[in-house]
Amino acid sequence: MREEPDLSEHDHDQDRRFSLRALLRRVSRFARMAALGALASVAHAQGAANAPAGPSVALYYGMNPPVDELAGFDVVVVDPDAHFDPRAHRQSHPAWFAYVSVGEVNPHRAYYSAMPRAWLPGVNEAWASHVIDQTAAEWPAFFVDKVIAPLWKKGYRGFFLDTLDSYHLIAKTDAARAAQEAGLVRVIRAIKRRYPNARLIFNRGFEVLPQVHDLAYMVAFESLYRGWDAGKQRYTEVPQADRDWLLMQAATIRDQYRLPVLSIDYCPPAADDTCAAATAARITEAGFVPYVTDGGLATVGVGAAGTGNAQP
Repeated sequence: MREEPDLSEHDHDQDRRFSLRALLRRVSRFARMAALGALASVAHAQGAANAPAGPSVALYYGMNPPVDELAGFDVVVVDPDAHFDPRAHRQSHPAWFAYVSVGEVNPHRAYYSAMPRAWLPGVNEAWASHVIDQTAAEWPAFFVDKVIAPLWKKGYRGFFLDTLDSYHLIAKTDAARAAQEAGLVRVIRAIKRRYPNARLIFNRGFEVLPQVHDLAYMVAFESLYRGWDAGKQRYTEVPQADRDWLLMQAATIRDQYRLPVLSIDYCPPAADDTCAAATAARITEAGFVPYVTDGGLATVGVGAAGTGNAQP
């Protein structure tokens, strides 16, 4: 075993100064992290008291949606390929919204074969889907003509715009990300230009909200408290740092843009109703519209009090 050399008094002083600096840096870092968490908590607590009223929302992507079970919600988002005809349910409640993916496309979608391969520069392996280049000049018109228009003809008057942040998988510089965001803005504006009365729920899209928040009916995000890892097929607890960041985004949407905010969280179905009800209650307490469902969105989940299979 090697002996440590003796240190002079000067070396001891210098060592103490370095240790003190390191300690101060560490304390400063922890203080900044704590401050961020505190700011997030204050922001959502202050806004929750006077949050804009939001509709209750369910998302059901299974085949043949159970209309009677979903009737208590104000809005129900369904997969348009799920053997459902909104024209057969013309009553004003609930409003039927179609799920549409803006940032990605799966090969099973009818319009996939008509898309130029140059528009699909990346892959999201977790979902076996192709990432769409939002900068393609003809993409906004294509999306409206081939995706939105057929659904409008079928009777859908609302759309849940998903994968608004998938461009991060292909855009690796600030300039590339800005170009993709400008493309997303063009797509969203093209929808509202063709169908001014269309109601749009954005799933995230935080980066483009400054330009198009006035076109949104509602903004959603996933996993405030409980998440679903599609790659590992397991339910997860959301880390506090991720939750604090989401709370800051949500507070801006709710308090600055005056839009209702939907948090979609995930719990195991049926076998653990306690998880879903407790999570929905936490989301409600934070001042947001809750919907807690299974990872595949194939069962009727838990929404705001009075909606869903169980109530908080």
